[in-house]
Amino acid sequence: MQTDIDPRNLIGRKAFDRKGTKIGTVDEVYLDDATGIPEWAAIRMGLFGRDAFIPLEPSELVEGSLRVPFDRALIKDAPDFGVGRHLSPEQELQLYHHYGLDIAPPPPLDRDFGNVASQEDP
Repeated sequence: MQTDIDPRNLIGRKAFDRKGTKIGTVDEVYLDDATGIPEWAAIRMGLFGRDAFIPLEPSELVEGSLRVPFDRALIKDAPDFGVGRHLSPEQELQLYHHYGLDIAPPPPLDRDFGNVASQEDP
């Protein structure tokens, strides 16, 4: 997500899932403790619904709305930690795991491996 966006400007914006289905409204924004960059948003899901945390990093602000690259069902099933409190590192890890963002990508293939071995042969 754009890091130059004022997190106060996110509050009250409509949020939509990857299919364009409305999720709810941004209720709160949580900043990273170390950097101060917006990291999580709490989305109010329905009038009497609970808030669900979504990661802001893969999300985008498009035409005044927050576009989230996850399905509404996945967001609805996110761990519920309540809002208005600080997220602990353990809670953040649970959320990253829930959204599949804690898996490191595999290292790139070494495409020169065969060439290097053949160059050593006399």
